[in-house]
Amino acid sequence: MWWVVVEEQRGAGDGRTWSLSDTFSFADRETAEAEALRLAREYQPVYPWSPKKRKVLRTAGGYLVIVEGRASTFHFRLTLGEQIDD
Repeated sequence: MWWVVVEEQRGAGDGRTWSLSDTFSFADRETAEAEALRLAREYQPVYPWSPKKRKVLRTAGGYLVIVEGRASTFHFRLTLGEQIDD
């Protein structure tokens, strides 16, 4: 089983922290990769409230997305992972 994990910044100023926002499971890697790319382009993060522009960067394990809002810039990441059972 493959997973796409969404982590995003929350809070304001120096109080920003990373938070696990959502997880999605898929039967195979190809489907998970396609969904991660779709989410990188379409996912609506909690912050900023008024997104104006986004940059999608492919990373080794998924995507880093920088979202510019009217008053601030936040980012979130999508990580692909394969579930390993014990």
